[in-house]
Amino acid sequence: MKNSLVIACDFPGRKELEGFMDFFGNEKLFLKIGMEMFYQEGPGIIHTIKDAGHDIFLDLKLHDIPNTVKSAMKGLAKLDVNMVNVHAAGGRAMMEAALEGLEAGTASGNKRPACIAVTQLTSTSTSQMNLEQLIPGEVRNSVLHYAALTRHAGLDGVVCSSHEARDIHKKLGQGFLTVTPGIRPSGSDLHDQKRVATPSNARMLGSDIIVVGRAITSNPDPYKAYMSIRKEWEGAAV
Repeated sequence: MKNSLVIACDFPGRKELEGFMDFFGNEKLFLKIGMEMFYQEGPGIIHTIKDAGHDIFLDLKLHDIPNTVKSAMKGLAKLDVNMVNVHAAGGRAMMEAALEGLEAGTASGNKRPACIAVTQLTSTSTSQMNLEQLIPGEVRNSVLHYAALTRHAGLDGVVCSSHEARDIHKKLGQGFLTVTPGIRPSGSDLHDQKRVATPSNARMLGSDIIVVGRAITSNPDPYKAYMSIRKEWEGAAV
């Protein structure tokens, strides 16, 4: 799973997703399916993607009381996705319950989905965190705090920006995954992201997995854009 390039498929429905996938032929992909797609199409879209041979990061960012999250994860585990997530702000007990649900819902002999936690969204600025969340200090400090809490809860890694990945690995080890959205090729529109990096910078900063959305999905030639970004991401390996 490390060194993966995940495509954020934030499409309104099945038709748009299937049209996008047609550009890739037999290329095996790692696709992120979020709330927009899942809430419109339901579990059926997951089965369609899995039947086509692709990996899935189901990005629903669960955040509720521990028992509710446990029950939800038990159901999501049955979809045979590769990775799921929660909000670290839900607390250690909630994250531990998420793992319990995943273990209970994973078929015997199968590997449970990787479970990661969102620290601070890459659209969150320091001033927004200070004023709206009433969390003082820099975003980096909040991310490191949430990452440590996630590690203590037994999860596999966190969603963070590339700029925090190196410090997270120093504090929590190389085996703890850093999954980083906010990846933009040089010169691209930042859209609503604040803490961003290019694919090559993300690798040098310590990202394990990068998530790229509109730079690929909104490109007139998604396959060409994907291959260009993948080459830059993989070519930066040391």
